[in-house]
Amino acid sequence: MSNKLAFIMLDGLQYKTAVEQMGYLGHLVEQKIAARYLVKSEVPSMSRPLYEVLLTGTLPHKNGILTNQTVRLSKEESLFHLTKKNGLTNATASYYWVSELYNKAPFVQLTDRFQNDENRAIQHGIFYSEDHYPDSHLFADAHYLMETYQPDFLYVHSMNIDDTGHKFTADSKEYRGSAIRADIILANILPLWIENGYQIIITADHGMNDDGDHGGTLNDVRDVPLLVISDKVRPDDYDQVVKQLNLAPLACHLLGITPSKEMIKVELPGLLNQ
Repeated sequence: MSNKLAFIMLDGLQYKTAVEQMGYLGHLVEQKIAARYLVKSEVPSMSRPLYEVLLTGTLPHKNGILTNQTVRLSKEESLFHLTKKNGLTNATASYYWVSELYNKAPFVQLTDRFQNDENRAIQHGIFYSEDHYPDSHLFADAHYLMETYQPDFLYVHSMNIDDTGHKFTADSKEYRGSAIRADIILANILPLWIENGYQIIITADHGMNDDGDHGGTLNDVRDVPLLVISDKVRPDDYDQVVKQLNLAPLACHLLGITPSKEMIKVELPGLLNQ
């Protein structure tokens, strides 16, 4: 397998829901194709602060992205900056907040949906601004970016599970159904991406509670899944709790690049070739 990496972030996906409802991902774990972990998110368990945690490996009190209303470019070195610095190509199909963190803030819907500029941190981007933008469209956007630009690093950010959780709560057939639909999309597309030489990370920023919200400190909003498909990680169903700060340096390890000086040394059971 090459050093190419597709990093898939399923916004608002609880660990419990992922394990119980996403049968294709469970199959990959059972058949020793994927490694699965329980990740404890940082707090506040809100979206924009945790995008910054996942993509820079830094804590909110340091990076200053403390609420969803903090609309400015990140001051940290993200995975987009690092791949570009190391001569790699990156691309993303993401919610517009990712553009506001790493390319342009504020986001202008009429002009910023499609971005192609190799001088920016995010070199190739397709951004959406509606939380209900269908996952089927999102993953088609991501596949287009993969086939067109063949990026070394592809970041894919889905909002449907989170959107459904806010509307119907975590304890609802709609929320569980949204996770199942994402699982079906992954079952259709991941074999193609793996065949194209991509390692895979699948995780979430935060979970969801039975009030249809998140932001606090309890397990329902902090416990999220991590699945890794790579020849650099031994497949298994690991029971150790993993800090969310490990995700950015893990991505660097899989990409074969040096983490930023702000990132911790990755600690992940089953990690090979350190």
